[in-house]
Amino acid sequence: MPMDLADLLRRHPRGAHDLLQALREVQQSEGCVPEAAIEALAAHTGQTLAAVRSVVSFYHFLSLQPRGRYTVYLSDSPTDRLLGSEAVLQRLCECLGVREGRMRADGRVSVHRTSCTGLCDQGPAGLVGGRPLTCLSVERAEAIADHIERGVSVNDWPAEWFDVHNPVRRRDQTLDTPVPAGQAVQAALAAGPEGLIQMLRDAGLRGRGGAGFATWQKWQACRQAPGPRVITCNADEGEPGTFKDRYLLMDWADEVIEGMTVAGLMVGAAEGWLYLRGEYEFIAPHLRAVIARREAAGLLGTDVAGSGQPFTLHLHLGAGAYVCGEETALIESVEGKRGIPRTRPPFPVDRGVHDRPTVNNNVETFLQVAQIAVHGAGWFRQRGTDTSAGTRLLSVSGDVAWPGIYEAPWGTRIDEVLTWAGACDVQAVLVGGPSGHLIPADHHHRLLSYEDLPTGGAFTVFDRRRDLVDIARQYTHFFASESCGFCTPCRVGCGQLVDVADRLATGHASERDLLQLRELGGLMQRYSHCGLGQTAFHPLLDVVTHFGDRVAERLVPEARAFDLEAATVRLQRAHP
Repeated sequence: MPMDLADLLRRHPRGAHDLLQALREVQQSEGCVPEAAIEALAAHTGQTLAAVRSVVSFYHFLSLQPRGRYTVYLSDSPTDRLLGSEAVLQRLCECLGVREGRMRADGRVSVHRTSCTGLCDQGPAGLVGGRPLTCLSVERAEAIADHIERGVSVNDWPAEWFDVHNPVRRRDQTLDTPVPAGQAVQAALAAGPEGLIQMLRDAGLRGRGGAGFATWQKWQACRQAPGPRVITCNADEGEPGTFKDRYLLMDWADEVIEGMTVAGLMVGAAEGWLYLRGEYEFIAPHLRAVIARREAAGLLGTDVAGSGQPFTLHLHLGAGAYVCGEETALIESVEGKRGIPRTRPPFPVDRGVHDRPTVNNNVETFLQVAQIAVHGAGWFRQRGTDTSAGTRLLSVSGDVAWPGIYEAPWGTRIDEVLTWAGACDVQAVLVGGPSGHLIPADHHHRLLSYEDLPTGGAFTVFDRRRDLVDIARQYTHFFASESCGFCTPCRVGCGQLVDVADRLATGHASERDLLQLRELGGLMQRYSHCGLGQTAFHPLLDVVTHFGDRVAERLVPEARAFDLEAATVRLQRAHP
C-alpha cells in the first residue's frame, strides 16, 4: 500500500529541518524514495527537486532505486572479515539467488555491504529492518534466507539473532559512578554557569571524540556568543572498531542526557539534538523512552527542575554517512542537508545549527560532565595524567580473547590493555581506528594519552596471522567510499590511495608508488577540507613505515630492496 504522503508531511511540520527524518520514513515504507515523495517533500520544504535528490544520494541507507522488501546490510569492516563475514555474505546470496547490491527480480530481497555497524565485538554483524544482526555464521545465513523465502516478518525472527550484548571487561572511575536523575542538574544550578565552567576547567576535561578540545573553552565561547544557543550530542561513532557509545546509550542514557541538559542550562541553550547514527536505530525507542520519562519528571521541557529555564531535547537519526561524525557535517545533517563539512571559521560555537551558537560534544563527554558536576574537579583528576585527566573508554576488538568495553585511566600503556584483553602473538594495534595509527609490537610500551597516543576509543588488535597490507587496503577503500567528495585533495587523493593500495596488495606496486604515497599523504593532510581527508592515508603509510618486510614481499621484484626512509630523503633533496 503506497505511503500516505499527506500524513507524512503533517507529522514533519518543520520543513527542511525534518527532511532527513521524513526521507528515512519513506525509505522504510517504500524500499526507496520515489519521485512522488521527492516532489511532495520539495514543495513542503521549499527546496528544489535536485536538492532533495542530492540528500537521498548522499546517505547510504537512502536510495532512489528500489531495494528489497527485506533489505539486509552486512558489515564490511576488517574485524567482521576476520570473523568470516565474506563467507556469510556469499552463502546468503547463494541461498537467496541474489547478486550483492542488486534487488532480486521479484522485489523480495536485496543484500548490501555497509561500513562498520558498531558491533565489532560480536561480529560478523549486519542490519535488517533497522535491527541489528549479531554473531552471524554460514548456518545462520541459511536460516535467515529460509525465513525470507517463507515471508516471515522480521518481528517474528528468533530473538537471539538480534541480541546485542555489552560486555564491560574493566570498570574504573567513570563506569563505577552512576548519577541519579536530576542530581547533576541541581549541582550545576547551585554552582551557576561561571562556577560549573570553572569546574570543567579545573577538571581538565577534554572532548572524548578524538580531537581533545578543552570542554570548558567550547562552553565559554558559546555562552559568550549572542543567543539563542543550541546543544548537539555527537552519537555518530562511525569509526571502524568503535562501539563504546552503543553501550553508553543503552545503559547510561540518563547520565548522557543529564550532561546535555547541564550544558543547555549553563550556556543558555533552550534546545538540543541528540544525533544518533543510523546504524543504531535499534536504540532509538529506548532513548525516546528516557527522554519522555525525564520530561515527565520535569528534567526536560519548559521549566527544568524548577529553574525557570527551558531545555527541550530532540532525537535525530542519521542515515549512514561516516563523515557526519565531523561536527559541522553533523550540523548540516541535523538541518536536513547532505553531511558536507563546513568551512571554518566561523566555528560552531559562533554559528552552528541554523546559524545559532552551538556546543557539540560526544556521548562520553556529556556523561563525564554530569559526573564532574556532582563529584567535582578533584574527583575527576584522581585518575589520568596532568595533561590527560580522567579515564578513557576503549572499544577493544580483533584478535583478543575478551572483546568488549575497557575503561582505562589516561596514561595506561598499550601492553597493559593487551594483557587485560588476552591478546597473544600481537603484530599490530590500531589505536583510534583507521584515522588513528597502526602501532607495531615494539611500540607497545607507549601511553594512551594526549601527550603520546590520543584515541577516540577504538583499539583493534591484529595478531601475526593477519595480512596487514590487505587490512590497510580495506581501510583505504573505506575512506574513499565515505569521502563526501566536496574537496579535490580528499576526493582525488582517496582515489589515488586506493590505486596504490590495490597495486600493493596484488604485488604490482613499485618504488615510485611508495614515494608518491608519502608525498600524497602530506598534500592531503595540508589541504583537505576536514579530518577524513587529513587522515585517510594513515593506514597505508603506517604499514609501509612500520612493516617494511611485509610491504617488500608485495613489491615488484626490482623494488624489493627499497628503503623508504632513504628514498624520502632523496625526494626531499630533489624537491626541497
